[in-house]
Amino acid sequence: MKKHLNTLYITSDNAFVRKEHETFVVEVTDENGNSKKAFQAPVHSIENIVCFGFKALTPQLMAFCAENNVGISYLTPEGKFLARVYGAQKGNVLLRKTQYSISDNEFESLKIARPIIAAKVSNYRYLLLRHQRNHPDICSDEVISVAEIMAKRLTRIKQAESLDELRGYEGECANMYFGVLSNLITSQKEDFVFNQRSKRPPLDPANALLSFLYAILVNDVRSALETVGLDPQVGFLHQIRSGRPSLALDIMEEFRAYLGDRVMLNLINLKQVTKKDFEFRESGEVRISDNARKELLTAYQKRKQEEITHPFLGEKMTIGLLPHIQAQLLARYIRGDIEYYPPFYLK
Repeated sequence: MKKHLNTLYITSDNAFVRKEHETFVVEVTDENGNSKKAFQAPVHSIENIVCFGFKALTPQLMAFCAENNVGISYLTPEGKFLARVYGAQKGNVLLRKTQYSISDNEFESLKIARPIIAAKVSNYRYLLLRHQRNHPDICSDEVISVAEIMAKRLTRIKQAESLDELRGYEGECANMYFGVLSNLITSQKEDFVFNQRSKRPPLDPANALLSFLYAILVNDVRSALETVGLDPQVGFLHQIRSGRPSLALDIMEEFRAYLGDRVMLNLINLKQVTKKDFEFRESGEVRISDNARKELLTAYQKRKQEEITHPFLGEKMTIGLLPHIQAQLLARYIRGDIEYYPPFYLK
C-alpha cells in the first residue's frame, strides 16, 4: 500500500525553497531583506511542491525532486495551472499505448466513462441526502426532488450508448445539483449566495472557493496518474485538447463532491472564511484573499489526512491516497488485470 505523503504549498511572494541535508526548508524574506526559516520537513515526507506563482527554488532542489519523483507544480495565485516540472518518465510505454488505443475507441471509452459519471452523480446525490438527514428541519423540497431525479438519471447513465449522450446526462445532473447547492449553505447565507456555477471568472465567493479547490484537486489527480505511468492528457470522457489534462479531469469527477464541494461548504458553514476574505472586482470577478487561500489549503490538507475505508478494496486509508488508488485501479483495468474500472463511490 502506498504511503500518504504531504503536499508542500508555497503561497508567500517572499518565499524561497532549498534543500538542507535531508530536509526541505522554506525561508521567507521580510520587508527589510532579512530572511528567516518558516518551515522545515524531511524530504521523505513530501510528495509534491505546489507554488502559487513562480517562487524561487534552487537548481539543486529541482534536480533532487526530479531524481526522487517529487513533483513541482506552478499555479497562478487563483489556482490556474501554469506548469509542472518532473524528471524522466518511468511509466510503462505499453500501458500508455493501450490507453491511447482505448481513447480512440468510443465503445471502449464508454466502458470507463459511464461508471465515472455514475459515481459523480451518485456522490452528488449522497451529499444532498446527507444534508436532508442532518438538517430535516431546513432541507427544502427542491433538494429532495433533485435527489429523486438523479436516482432516475443514474439508470440512464449506466445505459448510455454514446459519449455525447453520457455528457448530456452529466450536464443535466450538474445543473440540477448546482441549482440547489445554495441550500447546503447553512450560515452566512446572505454573504455566500450561490445561484449557479461560474468558472472563468468566478462571480461570487462560493464559486471562487470551488474553482480554487478544483484546481488543486485536478493537480493531485494529475500527479497520481503520472506516478502510475498513465498520460494525464489523454482521457476517455473529456475531449483531448492541447494542454488540457483530460484524463485528470475524468478521474477528478469522482471526487468533486467529496474533496471539493464538502470542503467549500465546511469553510463557509463553520465561518472559517467570511465575505471580507474576498476581492470583488469591477469586472464582476471575485478573487480569494491570501488569508482565505491559506484557510482553504489548511482545510484541504486536514481533509486528506482523515481516514476512510475504500468502498471497492475494503481497506482503510487516508483520503489523500484516493487519487493514487483510483489511478492504480485504472491502470490495472487498462492492462487487463481486472474486468472493469471501479470508480470511487461515497457510502
